[in-house]
Amino acid sequence: MAEVVALVDYGAGNLHSVENALRRVGANVTVTADPDVLRAADRIMLPGVGSFRACAEGLRAETGVIEAMHERVFVGGAPFLGICVGMQLLATRGLEHGETPGLGWIDGAVRLIEPTDTSVKVPHMGWNDVAPLPHAHGHDVLVGGEAYFLHSYHFKLRHHEDVLAMTDHGGGLVAAIGRDNFLGVQFHPEKSQAYGLDLLSRFLEWKP
Repeated sequence: MAEVVALVDYGAGNLHSVENALRRVGANVTVTADPDVLRAADRIMLPGVGSFRACAEGLRAETGVIEAMHERVFVGGAPFLGICVGMQLLATRGLEHGETPGLGWIDGAVRLIEPTDTSVKVPHMGWNDVAPLPHAHGHDVLVGGEAYFLHSYHFKLRHHEDVLAMTDHGGGLVAAIGRDNFLGVQFHPEKSQAYGLDLLSRFLEWKP
């Protein structure tokens, strides 16, 4: 029986495109907001599109989902991948439309992109480099390449060792974060063609 990848359903806009991408790489996907299903899943993915506040409120509205994710990842050791706002939600807090608490898995805040080059536009939209940092070798899901980004807010981390990859848009922006058995990517694997599908394939094989 193939491993079950639980794709958390809390009203995030890119849910079905992520599901379709996972199925293209052969994943056994269950779209769910059932805490019991999450506790039994082999791997968990958290998508996210829109504002930090709306996504955080949507996730908290699903009874028991946050607790089940935390238990399965931190106690059960299941590999976890957050995508776009799903990555940002791992922060301590988000500063979009006021301050909103995040999950607090990684210390930091999600702030508006403020390019040092004033000719650079926000949002950061389109294809850009993903450059893994030297200490990211333990997270072999990540490799260098080009991915599709679409975001106006970015993750500012307190601890540099939790940054796994960077990109550049009028200054450095965090492209991927992680620790132990969980990671997050700011870009959209489901929109990143071969690069994104390859990353999802590596996530399915990842044994942290």
